Amino acid sequence: MGGPGDPPEGTPEGGPGGGEDEYRSVVFDESFVRAARLQEFSAQERIADHAPAVRRRPPLRRGLSRQALILVLLIAVAFGTAIYMGVRHPYQNPASSGPPAEPLRMTVIPLAPQGKVPGASDTDHLYAQSPAAQFRIGAEGIPLPAARRTAHFSDSQVTNALSIAKDYIVRSSLYPEVLTGDQVRPVRVLLDPDQLDQFDQSFSHPAADGRHAPTGWLVRFDPAQAELADRKIRVQGTLQAAETDSSTLEVTADHTFVYALRAVGADADQASLFTVRRELQFRFDREDLRLNQVQLVVSYVQAGPLSCAEDSTNRLHPLLAGQTAKEGGPAGTDPYATGGATALCGSLAAGSQPKV
Repeated sequence: MGGPGDPPEGTPEGGPGGGEDEYRSVVFDESFVRAARLQEFSAQERIADHAPAVRRRPPLRRGLSRQALILVLLIAVAFGTAIYMGVRHPYQNPASSGPPAEPLRMTVIPLAPQGKVPGASDTDHLYAQSPAAQFRIGAEGIPLPAARRTAHFSDSQVTNALSIAKDYIVRSSLYPEVLTGDQVRPVRVLLDPDQLDQFDQSFSHPAADGRHAPTGWLVRFDPAQAELADRKIRVQGTLQAAETDSSTLEVTADHTFVYALRAVGADADQASLFTVRRELQFRFDREDLRLNQVQLVVSYVQAGPLSCAEDSTNRLHPLLAGQTAKEGGPAGTDPYATGGATALCGSLAAGSQPKV
């Protein structure tokens, strides 16, 4: 029997004096509870005698989830596709849908000397005794005029058109590698793409048809015949810009170039002057201005001393010091005088040659 203070059924389980009195000293504080890991056994583990007391949960994945990986992959594919399509099928600018550039119309007129071509060993003396005595040297002889805005083009756009035209004139008239070599790329890279086929055909199949003469695009001499005696080429001329319509600027250039040449060979000590008058008409749309390119639409060239019997389509074959023309032109033509057209072959006016 139990004691007087005990219940008839005995001490309840968990009560004072029960079987768990030995755990009364254990204290489950808050940090212990938070650190406890609740783990559930699988059914297989619960029926197996050798199952471990605690089943380890798989470690948490620290990388990207499957959805995130798929999203990253889709973005990469879309970005790569955009780059590929941009390279293969670039967007066309609105300006490129305009009318194509006109083909260049050109005229090259040789000027024959009246008598022997004067020469001297001192090129400075030759220049001093010629109408080019006061000309400037090189690109300094191609000054840019004051640029004024037009109805549809700003000051900067007009200045840009004048600068591109000057760059074309310098490259096609003053670069030594163009004048006495086979280099055409310095000129070609400035042209509107619509004119490149005509330019290339002019040099691959030259023709005196007013469309495909290399000497209409640039100045170049026969390198087997003549070379520069002085690289300080004398230049004088003008540039003018005007608006032809709301989408087009036009630049007109009129320049005279005077070159000192001598015959190719070690014993050639006599130099002579060769004169080229170039009247060029350039055209620019807004796309040309943006890309720094030009449309050359008119080229009118007078050059001498040349023989009218020589073909000046592909290269100029200058008459050098002491040489005479086999036949002259119908009239005296002064390449230093502005205005006035000439026949298909002219003769140099007496006052246009040095007095030596």
